[in-house]
Amino acid sequence: MKFNKNIKRLSSMASALMVFSMITVSCSKDDDKQMETTGTISAMVSMNKDYSILASAVTKAGLGETLSSTGPFTVFAPNNAAFESSGMTSADISSMSAESLKSVLLYHTLSAKVVASSVPAGPNAEVKTANGSNVYVTKNSKGIFVNGWAVTSPDMMATNGVIHGISHVLMPATKNIVALATANSDLSFLVAAVLRASQGTTNVAQLLSGSGPYTVFAPTNQAFINAGFTTIASINQADPAALTKILTYHVLSARAFSSDLSDGQMLSTLNGEKITVKLSGKAMLKGKSNTSESTITGVNMLATNGVVHVIDQVLLP
Repeated sequence: MKFNKNIKRLSSMASALMVFSMITVSCSKDDDKQMETTGTISAMVSMNKDYSILASAVTKAGLGETLSSTGPFTVFAPNNAAFESSGMTSADISSMSAESLKSVLLYHTLSAKVVASSVPAGPNAEVKTANGSNVYVTKNSKGIFVNGWAVTSPDMMATNGVIHGISHVLMPATKNIVALATANSDLSFLVAAVLRASQGTTNVAQLLSGSGPYTVFAPTNQAFINAGFTTIASINQADPAALTKILTYHVLSARAFSSDLSDGQMLSTLNGEKITVKLSGKAMLKGKSNTSESTITGVNMLATNGVVHVIDQVLLP
C-alpha cells in the first residue's frame, strides 16, 4: 500500500550530519520563517507558503474547521523542508487516505495551549496528543525536542492556540521494536539474529517485544556481513548464547532519542557493559572490542515499546 510505503520512507535512514544537527540545534536559531499572529492556526498555516504541504494535508484530512475553532490547541508544525527531509512530498499527501492523514496530523496536535516556557523538562515526558497516542517531549539547554526532533520555531501565537515549527514529520508508533525491524528489509539480518538468539536460554524476540521501553541500535544487513555473518544461513548456524551477548550489547533499558545523546557519554547496555557516544562531526558509537566507531545513519524510529536507531557496524562487547 502507498501509505505503508510512506511510513517506511519516513523511517528511512538519515545522514549522520542530520543526526548531529538534530542533537545540537537550539530553538533560538530559527530556520523557519516566523508566522505573524493574524488569525487561527488553520488560517496562519494556509497563509504561509513555507507551510503549503502542511496546509494541503490539513485540507485533505478535513481538519481546517477544527483548527479554526475556539480550541485552544498546540500544533507541532513541519514546514515544507521538514516534510521533504522526512521523505514525504505533496504527491505522497495526495495519495494518502483522509483518515490516515488525519491520524498523523492529530499526532502533531495537543488539545491545550502549551507555550515553550511551559513545556515539561522531561527528559522525554509523555504528552497525550489529540489522536490518543503519546509524544515524548524534552526541554534542555539545547532546545525543545519532540520524539527526538528539534523545535525550530517556538511560540508562533494564534488566536486559538500556538504553533511550534518542528524539523521532522512525527509518526505515531504502530509496531513494537521487533515488528518495526521485521518491516524494514535492510534489517533482515538483525531479525534473523534475534530469532536465532531466542533459541537459547534468553528469548530475545520476546524481550524486545515486551513493554520496555528500550532503545535499540540496529546494525544494517551490510553491517552483519562486514562482521562475518555473510548470509542469514550463517546467522542460523551461530551459537545462540554468543548472539545474545552481542545483541543485548545493542540495547538500552530506556527510551533514548538522538537528542538524549551527548559527546563522550557512556551508555549502559542490557548486557551490563558500556558503549561510548562520539559526536565529533558525525554521530558515532564505539563498542568495547571494536577497532573503529560505528556511525549512526538513521535516528528516532519510534516503536510502541521504545525507539530504534540504525548503525553501520555491529558493536562488539
